[in-house]
Order: sequence, then C-alpha cells, then structure tokens
Amino acid sequence: MKVLIACLLLLFVLGSCGNTIYVVRHAEKATGIDPETMQTVKDPPLSPEGQERALALKQMLSGKNVKHIYSTNTLRTISTAKPLKELFLDVPLQTYSSKPDSMNAFIEQLKAIRKGNTLVVGHSNTIDDIANKLCGSAVVPGDLKDSEYDNLFVIKRKGDRFIFKREKYGSPSK
Repeated sequence: MKVLIACLLLLFVLGSCGNTIYVVRHAEKATGIDPETMQTVKDPPLSPEGQERALALKQMLSGKNVKHIYSTNTLRTISTAKPLKELFLDVPLQTYSSKPDSMNAFIEQLKAIRKGNTLVVGHSNTIDDIANKLCGSAVVPGDLKDSEYDNLFVIKRKGDRFIFKREKYGSPSK
C-alpha cells in the first residue's frame, strides 16, 4: 500500500512539473514619424498607451516567477519588457532574432528551459509562429492585426506537452 501511494505521489509530482511561457506582441508604438523632420522612424518608441500597457504587463506577471525574458532587438519590444525586467533585477533581458532562419533554434532554446517562467516579446507577424511551433499546432491562426496589442498567449508545459491559453491584459485594443 505504501509503495502504491508513493508511486501515485511521484506520478502526481512529475505530471504537475512544468513551466509557463508568456508570449506577447510589443505594446502600442508611436506613429513612426519624427515630428521635427517628418521622416519615417525605422524603430519607433512606445506611445503613451504602449507605456501604460508595458506597466500592465509588469503588473500581470509580477507574481509569476519569471526567470527568463526575451525580446527582439527593437526599441518597442525592449520597452515592453523593460518594466518587468526592472522588477526582476537578477533576470537578464536577452535578445533573439525573429528572422525565419533563426526562429527554429530560438524555439528549441525555449523548449529547453525547464525552470522558471519565460516572457517572450515579439511582433505581430512572429507571435503566431512562436506559439504554433511551441505547441506543435496552429493555436494562433495567423499574423496579428496591426491594432491587436492586448493578447497574452500563455503556453504551459505539462511534461513534454504544451497547453495553450489566450488571455487579455491591459486596456482592450482599439
């Protein structure tokens, strides 16, 4: 009887082990036009609404044991992750390439993380690729709309499986 209880307890512990990957698109960006020169800005900062959303992300994930933060190397993605990074001073903000030839290696890197939760900040045209490749199926049917900023894709590892859930955070997208 004791052996049976020990085995059941072990199965429960192993089955409940896992971590979570939170995937978001960068928050709202500024218009992309320099008001002084009227030239297009290649790497626009966050708008005031985007700064509020980045703070909402920090609040949403503040108690989630985030141990890994990844962002592409753009001002808007880094600025989206920065408030959470400032909360977890010992967690480095690491950049990744969203180019198609680098994405598979990045996905494998994410799958290899077994301890602590992870935040990944990407772009409207890469979030679906990250979520779908992690889950092994089309959980996000395509690129996000240009106006979509309020999605929080929660990908929970259960053993070798990934379970997908879409949540919302911050103010609703317009």
